[in-house]
Amino acid sequence: MATMLSTSLSAQNPANVLTIQVDKAEHTISRHLYGHFAEHLGRCIYGGFWVGENSPIPNVRGIRQDVVQALRDIAIPNLRWPGGCFADTYHWKDGIGPRDQRPTIINVHWGGVTEDNSFGTHEFMDLCEQLGCDPVICGNLGSGTVQEMAQWVEYLTSDNISPMTELRKKNGREKPWRVRFWGLGNESWGCGGTMTAPYYSNEMRRYSTFCLNYSGNELYKVACGPYGDQIEWTETLMKDESTRRMFKGLALHYYTVCHDWGKKGSATVFDESEWFITMKKTLEMETHIRRHSEVMDRYDPEKRIGLVVDEWGNWHDVEPGSNPGFLYQQNTLRDALVAGINLNLFNNHCDRVTMANIAQTINVLQAMLLTRDGQLVRTPSFYVYKMYKVHHDAAMIPVVLQCEAFRLATDSLPALTASASRNAEGILHLSITNIDLRQSKELVCEFTGIRSIQRVSGEILTASAMNAYNDFDKAEAVQPARFDRFKAKANRLQVTMPAKSVVVLEIQL
Repeated sequence: MATMLSTSLSAQNPANVLTIQVDKAEHTISRHLYGHFAEHLGRCIYGGFWVGENSPIPNVRGIRQDVVQALRDIAIPNLRWPGGCFADTYHWKDGIGPRDQRPTIINVHWGGVTEDNSFGTHEFMDLCEQLGCDPVICGNLGSGTVQEMAQWVEYLTSDNISPMTELRKKNGREKPWRVRFWGLGNESWGCGGTMTAPYYSNEMRRYSTFCLNYSGNELYKVACGPYGDQIEWTETLMKDESTRRMFKGLALHYYTVCHDWGKKGSATVFDESEWFITMKKTLEMETHIRRHSEVMDRYDPEKRIGLVVDEWGNWHDVEPGSNPGFLYQQNTLRDALVAGINLNLFNNHCDRVTMANIAQTINVLQAMLLTRDGQLVRTPSFYVYKMYKVHHDAAMIPVVLQCEAFRLATDSLPALTASASRNAEGILHLSITNIDLRQSKELVCEFTGIRSIQRVSGEILTASAMNAYNDFDKAEAVQPARFDRFKAKANRLQVTMPAKSVVVLEIQL
């Protein structure tokens, strides 16, 4: 519901000022910045998306309908599959044809469990059609062959007469699908083959050469890029023009790990210092984006190549009693703040960042949804995505933020982040996070290029406890609520940002 505006503003010399340059819009926030990731890992696919056609859980052709409806509520734009590390051990022909005739394999990366391949290419494409999202397929460059990946592209997208199209038709799909986004391997510096950058560069060129455009389907090929601050990897792939021509996206992976990879810390039991460290490491995402963008700008000033952050999010220790190879973790208000901060960063860097995929969609790492048998839980991170979907394909409005610090002992961080956009109807949306655990922030928003603000409404996501989370058999502790702690006059808006909160405002100019 829209809220009428006050006629007065306070704060003569505000400490927190956000300048929103409405007249400087130049770039578009692609909806693909709000993408997701589904790996054959733990209960993401089996028990998450897929329950099989004979399950008592309501499904359409084996795909859970409560999951589909929930993800449609956040307008999921794309889904990356089948990995992750699993991608470079996956052979797609194992996952087509009659399910009772598909071979089993061992999931060597995630728990050593037996994979029966009942969820394969046709099931994934059916899932994407039910979700109304674009498929993002990560091909096997690690243990596969050039022919294998090239034939997968042909099987899915070609309408020509060929053995691959005949095989697809035999398996029940007459017309080809449209599959634009293809990953040329995953984490090739690590689980995808332990390659050096020069070696991967040559392999990627070879695979890319034989992954062709069929029947009007133009591939957006994503090369394996760096982890975190591996600048030399980006430099190697970008410096040679003939290499740059082989891909349109360069993947960047970065996880927020509170302590270290050996002992990451609990998802739900943490203190103020661990909250602070998590936020500090989250904000390092902007440093990584800026540094890799600087290298890319040097060789690609026209920004033909997009930076694709196709794995990111909080990585905590698994929940006690769960399989350590399944990476099942709870999701608290802390995770919601991490999601809001990252999405603000991606919005503000949308001139170079063209896609992002949070890890992962269901029951794994920073999940949108948790399932247990027939039950489903929407996490705090889910609700951030629901609030932020107003930014999809909207014009990015540049913002300049001056804000107070959130301090812990002798260390400090900027307390606030923000991003803004304007949709096709002319409505402006402003998303703001406050990571300060105790203090609200009075934020003065100054809009340039407009005369006055007409109406404002808002939503907030917060909770009394920093580790509040949603769980099975309980009412949701963390979900959006109406927000009205603002007042405006002319082209200025004063917002009171409560502690540890995410706010999205709808502003009619």
